[in-house]
Amino acid sequence: MLRSHGGGGRTLPSASLTRTSMTSSRRQRTHEQVLQVLAQHGDLTRAELGRLTGLSRSAIASAVTLLSDEGLLTEQTPVPAGTGARGRRPTVVALRRRPGVVLAIDFGHSHITAAIADTSGRLLAESSAALDVDSQPQQALDTATELAAQALARTGHTSGAITGIAAGIPGPLDIRTQAVRAPTILREWIGLNPAEELTRRFGQPVAIANDADMGARGEHTFGAARRIDDFLYIKASHGIGAGLVLAGRTYRGSSGIAGEIGHTHLEGATNLCRCGNRGCLETVVSITEVRRQLAHVLPTEHLSGQSGEARGEPPSLTELASRPAAARVITDAGRTLGLVLADLVNCLNPAAVILGGELSAAGEPLAEGVRESINRYAQPASANAVTITTSTLQQRSELLGAVATAIQQSAVGQVPSV
Repeated sequence: MLRSHGGGGRTLPSASLTRTSMTSSRRQRTHEQVLQVLAQHGDLTRAELGRLTGLSRSAIASAVTLLSDEGLLTEQTPVPAGTGARGRRPTVVALRRRPGVVLAIDFGHSHITAAIADTSGRLLAESSAALDVDSQPQQALDTATELAAQALARTGHTSGAITGIAAGIPGPLDIRTQAVRAPTILREWIGLNPAEELTRRFGQPVAIANDADMGARGEHTFGAARRIDDFLYIKASHGIGAGLVLAGRTYRGSSGIAGEIGHTHLEGATNLCRCGNRGCLETVVSITEVRRQLAHVLPTEHLSGQSGEARGEPPSLTELASRPAAARVITDAGRTLGLVLADLVNCLNPAAVILGGELSAAGEPLAEGVRESINRYAQPASANAVTITTSTLQQRSELLGAVATAIQQSAVGQVPSV
């Protein structure tokens, strides 16, 4: 029992204090859920908020009202797309964007890109550099810091304007410690905690995740997976990785290594992989291997930029894919990738498979090959339910996923998990 010191001697039961504390804590968690979902998905109706958070209509109504009163949300009726719309249009709930900018960093196996965006997701400036990221972790982190400073300078902002920072790296992270842990991937990074290293360099918290997971978030927020809650994002570049989004949430597995499909063994394949095994998927289907195969089927002038493209600059994969011989190579690569994806389609029953990374620039020939294998090897009901498409973000899925994560960090005021 707690007794007041006033003249009335009023007594307040401790059970009432406990109930009040529990109600306040529950309300805070509800508010955080609503803010996080809006930061990840963009503007949503109340019904969509309820579906994505699992909260009741009354809980959503209360949260939207209170957060709007605090100046964190706005709610308005969208402008009709045409004059033929009938009935009452649902209102849309949106975050009230904080002033400032966010910083996003994409570490690939052979490149680093840093970008500055506003808190609506619009890219303002970016800087890139080629680097062997796998074998030079400290130089990669230092280079990322320099590229971020270059991009920020181009916008005219100072570091004080940065309200959120996020980065993706091409390897698995331990869920508990955020350290790089898989000894066969990024072996020079083993034991390194990129979030801590970048936080020290930038002087503020940095959210970090595997690059394929960042790519999935980029597609979910800005790209081909908007309004899709079950999909696979495949990053096909120098390595092959999958970002798995199930029931609207990133699935990372028990320790953070889910999605490492590049090291799935292919029967009959014997190429030595960087992980130490032979016959891994990425030794057969990667941008490096596909370009090597293209060199065998195309005349030299088609690969060196001497046949219509700018002299001295090799044609893009998009340009090469328009040539029948190249399209066959790319479609074969898609079929091989589709063999592995067919098993995932059977297990997870996704609504979409989105192909990203450098290899996705090949477009329809790649998607056609993947589609053929899924139609052949997946169960018909699962194959019929899934759409196969290439990314709409022009190989910026990972970078824009980091932008979305940094925006969430800015809106919620804490480092989000991806």
